[in-house]
Amino acid sequence: MSSPVSQESTRRRLTQQQAETVTRLTDAAVEVLNDEGFDGLTVRTVAKLAGVAPATAYTYFSSKSHLVAEVFWRRLSAGVGEPDLSAAPTERVAQVLREVSMVVAGEGQLGGAVTMALLGTDPDVEHLRLRIGGFIRRRLAEALEVEPENPGPLLDALEMIYAGGLVHAGMGHMTYEQTSERLVAAAHLLMEK
Repeated sequence: MSSPVSQESTRRRLTQQQAETVTRLTDAAVEVLNDEGFDGLTVRTVAKLAGVAPATAYTYFSSKSHLVAEVFWRRLSAGVGEPDLSAAPTERVAQVLREVSMVVAGEGQLGGAVTMALLGTDPDVEHLRLRIGGFIRRRLAEALEVEPENPGPLLDALEMIYAGGLVHAGMGHMTYEQTSERLVAAAHLLMEK
């Protein structure tokens, strides 16, 4: 059974068969990344591994960065749940930050590839970058019980903290596990003042 995210594309709504094709492509992209790295990743290579014609792959993904950004979006939307509102606000924020930072932990070269992809200028990546940022903002706003449109300085500060932490991890300066621990510690410092 597919989730709504698996039937969504940055370009159009997908039929079940199209969604399955996109899933094969995103799964193959992770395999190629782990074998070849971001530099060795091409949409053609991924298409071949997924058993899809390159022209078909390009109807879904405009570039390798677009493909990697889609992989991250799918992992993020599946891996970051709604905060537990019965917990204290600091623990809810910690939960969100842990889940966001651990989405690509243990995924080989995916984390570094996501950093490079999301920092690119491809318009389809820009669309996903906005979707990803909005999703994380909503989760943090839910944890803080504030409106995402009128969040206040605390949410803005938390967004800056996680963005910087994920860039550090994506560049290989620390593991995603270390990043998660530091993000949670930073959130505690901010929120307990």
